[in-house]
Amino acid sequence: MPTAVQVTKTGGPEVLEPAEVDVRAPQDGELLVDVAAAGVNYIDTYQRQGIYPMELPFVLGLEGAGTVVEAAAGTGFEPGDRVAWQGSLGSYAARKLVPASVAVKVPGSVSLETAAATMLQGITAHYLVASTFEVKPGHDVLVHAAAGGVGLLLVQLAKARGARVIGTVSTDEKAKLAREAGADEVIRYDRDDFAKVTRELTGGAGVDVVYDGVGKDTVDGSLASLKVRGLLALFGAASGPVPPLDPQRLNAGGSLYLTRPTSGHYVRTREELDWRAKELFDAITAGELNIRIGGKYPLADARKAHEDLQARRTTGKLLLIP
Repeated sequence: MPTAVQVTKTGGPEVLEPAEVDVRAPQDGELLVDVAAAGVNYIDTYQRQGIYPMELPFVLGLEGAGTVVEAAAGTGFEPGDRVAWQGSLGSYAARKLVPASVAVKVPGSVSLETAAATMLQGITAHYLVASTFEVKPGHDVLVHAAAGGVGLLLVQLAKARGARVIGTVSTDEKAKLAREAGADEVIRYDRDDFAKVTRELTGGAGVDVVYDGVGKDTVDGSLASLKVRGLLALFGAASGPVPPLDPQRLNAGGSLYLTRPTSGHYVRTREELDWRAKELFDAITAGELNIRIGGKYPLADARKAHEDLQARRTTGKLLLIP
């Protein structure tokens, strides 16, 4: 059985190679972890393709959960602890070294697979609704790809904060999932002009915030969906990178705001990471947040997971199981 999935050259899913990779003992600030599950995320495809340049060769994967085998002194963790992390490269592996600074303890009420499926997308959804644009009762929110991994979480978290949520999806099956997550309105953006429908649904005013992880295909409509002084949070580019944008468009659209946030800037301290993780795990334990795992693949089938993700054949979260 392979111990990791390695990238030796950039390209399509075919460059993902199961490999035997040795893991050394933990040094200062590190944990040696038996990985129970690794999360598959769009950023993995960017790194694999070379959109985000990486030093070759490398093991993919920024997110996972597992059990501590050995912990360096002074980390605050010990063998047997159940932990989860995001932002630590090399998670497509059976065993890996995790910096204690990015690890959080997983409560017994949350399974390791659920924890692995929560960290990167959950932290992303949390910072988007709690910090990038603090959603409050009465806000109108537009969520693209509302049946995707982050999308389903955004819908639930924004609804819990009292917002009216409009979601966009590409199939009837995904529309059903978005409504089950709490979306008030769902737009089939593959057949309708979502900006036009959004304006109609908001009485011509537009929404307070658009959460856009799609990118190139949606950015123009996202800007057109905002109310005066609305904010576009462009947190991903599943359809491709957004072309250069003239700031004058923000003026013309109503003194709009545009931000391109990334998770690392929202978990800069231990306190912030623990706050976000605790709120997510508490919501899961209370049954207020449903983490939908859309597919589980053996570690050696990482290529298939990437193919399915990029072809938009999936809903919810994809996991690799060593």
